[in-house]
Amino acid sequence: MNETNALDSFHLAGRSLIITGGGGGLCGALARSLGAIGMRVAVLDLNEQAAQQTANAVNAAGGEALAYGCSVLDEVQLAGVNASIEEKWGPADCLINGAGGNDPKASTEVEFVERADLSWKSGPNFLNLDMAGFERALRLNLMGTVIPAKIFSRGMVEQGRGSIVNISSMSAFVPLTKIPAYSAAKASVANFTKWLAVHYAHTGVRVNALAPGFFMTEQLRFLHIDKATGEYTPRAKKVVAHTPMGRYGEPDELVGTVMWLLSEASRFITGDVIPIDGGFSSITI
Repeated sequence: MNETNALDSFHLAGRSLIITGGGGGLCGALARSLGAIGMRVAVLDLNEQAAQQTANAVNAAGGEALAYGCSVLDEVQLAGVNASIEEKWGPADCLINGAGGNDPKASTEVEFVERADLSWKSGPNFLNLDMAGFERALRLNLMGTVIPAKIFSRGMVEQGRGSIVNISSMSAFVPLTKIPAYSAAKASVANFTKWLAVHYAHTGVRVNALAPGFFMTEQLRFLHIDKATGEYTPRAKKVVAHTPMGRYGEPDELVGTVMWLLSEASRFITGDVIPIDGGFSSITI
């Protein structure tokens, strides 16, 4: 392959993309960046207004985008969205499963249970965790990836090509204190990514995932920013200390890897979970 062809393999203009969670910080940034290079972007979000804001930004910049308010947990609703998109653009070429997040009720307020302190009996630890919150976090992250993959990949299989990128997390590999449900759910997303990649390996549809490290999104703020002072919490300082690059990631720092995974430049890559973490997973003590 010569250098010109190598660059051409990254070409994504004119291809259609469905992105769930597209009204949020990370996936909103991805939608805007991918729209800017000529992808047609269908932005899905539970918050229809947020989805429309992202789509409006893509359109205002000269791109082409559609907005849909929908739940990634509603199979019937997603089937209707898929029919609408296919009517306008045909089957999707690419899918980013970005909807997800933690549930505060699925988190503990303490990192360790201290047996000597009797407050553990009623304190904010795993023994007293809200199981309904735990289940919501599992369902949103895992089933919120599985169901859209099922609905939106059908057209990809029929046309014999497509790329799916799921959003896992660094906590899939390094379970983080305080967020047991989120860590378990993202580990499940990583596992499902590998399973589906094998299942679709003969169809022309590739399935990979990102494992972002720490990006300062709104969903992260309740654990990492002190509401009273606006300063980093002790937990946030620990994160930065354990990230060799010494900072949080910026949303646009996901874009290059996503472009690569969606494009033909990665045509022999499937079933991989790519860390984007500033070195967090490589640190040694």
